[in-house]
Amino acid sequence: MTDIARVAIDLAKNTFHVYAVDRSEHAVLSRSMTRKQLREFLAILPPCLVTTESCGTAHHWARYAQRFGHTSRIVASHYVTPYRKGNKHDAADAEAICEAAGRPGMRFVPPKAIEQQDIQCLHRIRQRRMEERTALINQTRGLLLEFGIPVRLGPGGLRRAIPIVVNDDRNELSNRGRRLIAALYNEWMELEKWIAEVDREIQAVFRDSAACQRLAKIGGIGPLISTALVAAVGNGHEFKNGRHLAAWLGLVPRQHSSGGKQRLLGISKRGDSYLRALFIHGARAVLKIARRRSDAICRWATAIEDRRGFNVATVALANKNARIAWAMLRYDRGYASDYAPALATE
Repeated sequence: MTDIARVAIDLAKNTFHVYAVDRSEHAVLSRSMTRKQLREFLAILPPCLVTTESCGTAHHWARYAQRFGHTSRIVASHYVTPYRKGNKHDAADAEAICEAAGRPGMRFVPPKAIEQQDIQCLHRIRQRRMEERTALINQTRGLLLEFGIPVRLGPGGLRRAIPIVVNDDRNELSNRGRRLIAALYNEWMELEKWIAEVDREIQAVFRDSAACQRLAKIGGIGPLISTALVAAVGNGHEFKNGRHLAAWLGLVPRQHSSGGKQRLLGISKRGDSYLRALFIHGARAVLKIARRRSDAICRWATAIEDRRGFNVATVALANKNARIAWAMLRYDRGYASDYAPALATE
């Protein structure tokens, strides 16, 4: 095992396939292991590069390998596929992961610390409960409409209307129907309590994080976006510059260029859709009040809105916010609205 230079692990729940190459890129190991065997193998293996595919438990195994002095890398799944030869099976997947990780220009997913995954858990739970709340509101509104009871749009209007509707004897609701609508209302209120509890947890994380506090100085970024960004990218060291972070978030144009002719389409929508949506919502809120403010970024955003429209200006501002956030995380600096990069001198 002293000749092993790079190890690739095809992850699963209980059975793992390990593929390894030496410094001459010759295969020296290819076999299946149980969870216990894999732990023991990583513990006695001399320090080398350990790679996995981005999937469930990838960050856990990356952290576990780092305990024993290994360098951990996670390769995005869509970058592994082109290197798979023949049919898809565990051995072929492990070999493809190893081959992909050895390419000089390969891009990797940064392994997350436990604290980052804790914050990400909060956001994933909040996202699921928000979706459940939306589904519950839509179902309640639709059921009421079947009995000829229209309700004004918006959660607030429905929240105020349900107690009145349930206690109104003049509508078509039967006793059973009233009980069902009341049960949906109680379920909704319980969801609101759960969402409020998660929001309090996120606020606590925000208060305890100096990086999140700095990011919140950017217009359009608050506790939700700052904590979600820190959970996703940490200090931003995995990205060469802010443009790469914006591209990773899917906030840049999708290209279909050939023969020297550039053709730019809509945004690529790659990466984390939840984080991208937060950035766009934050930028939209800023753009709505931008004409009442005089700072340079608001003037720049309103000029784009005048030329290209509100939606394009919103995405452009979200892109700029992502780049600014990367610079603040990468270089551990505060927000300066009048910051201008120094010009290169000979």
